[in-house]
Amino acid sequence: MPHASSNGANLYYEETGTGIPIIFVHEFAGDYRSWEPQIRSFSRRYRCVAFNARGYPPSDVPTDQELYSQYIATDDIAAVMDACGIAEAHVVGISMGGFAALHFAIRHPGRALSLTVAACGYGAAYEDRDQYADDSETLAQEYEKIGSVKMAQMYADGAFRQQFKAKDMRGWEEFRTQLGEHSAEGAALTMRGVQKIRPSLYDLEDDLKQMKTPTLIVSGDEDDWCLEPGLYLKRVIPASGLYVVPKTGHTINLEEPALFNQALASFFDSVEAGFWTEKTEYAEASALLSGLQES
Repeated sequence: MPHASSNGANLYYEETGTGIPIIFVHEFAGDYRSWEPQIRSFSRRYRCVAFNARGYPPSDVPTDQELYSQYIATDDIAAVMDACGIAEAHVVGISMGGFAALHFAIRHPGRALSLTVAACGYGAAYEDRDQYADDSETLAQEYEKIGSVKMAQMYADGAFRQQFKAKDMRGWEEFRTQLGEHSAEGAALTMRGVQKIRPSLYDLEDDLKQMKTPTLIVSGDEDDWCLEPGLYLKRVIPASGLYVVPKTGHTINLEEPALFNQALASFFDSVEAGFWTEKTEYAEASALLSGLQES
């Protein structure tokens, strides 16, 4: 089984296909298997690499809480790329993986050919930070108390998964089953070290404004907790575009795989052709008068 060594943990990864590399970074409730609809599509002409974060077997589950943080999770992406001999890649992350992708572009400039940041932003609003931290701690304690199988029954049935459940019961049940196979200890450590105390997106504004990486931001229009942060990212990242998927919740890549894949394919084509440019800065305060010139 292939593993990459990083910061006190061995990270399991799988790779399929040849061509320009794509690195897939999963969410808290997912793992490398969550990217199957994307890998089946993109491995026809790309080299696809998906890995499990630390705390998610068959990756190691270090027991030291200090070995879990947003920055370590970010550097783990670089470690997987190094193990695969990949200098640059398209980096695709969702939710927890979306946060890691953003930090990766900041901490490892030049290594991301592009970023896809999906369903990213929960807990970012300053007014929600204390509640988010409290909820994260409660979730970690529940994992320790009742284990992954029972937690999956509840967590998979959360408010922003209902759209997935209504559209694709079989897909949602598979998602729930895989979630129940996670390490309860790893989930609690990840929730406390990566999720609970990660920096707010709004704390990254100076770095995001300087980031030149082509970026696609993807949000489901019923994922209310991530819509405003998605708009914020669109406003501050210079070479960014925003794709909002209608009638869709948090688990975008599994809930609407065809739409998600189509958006990624078009984005990759634009980036590779050099057509994904920075947004235009408008000098005029009035949109109605911005096209008029002084005579």
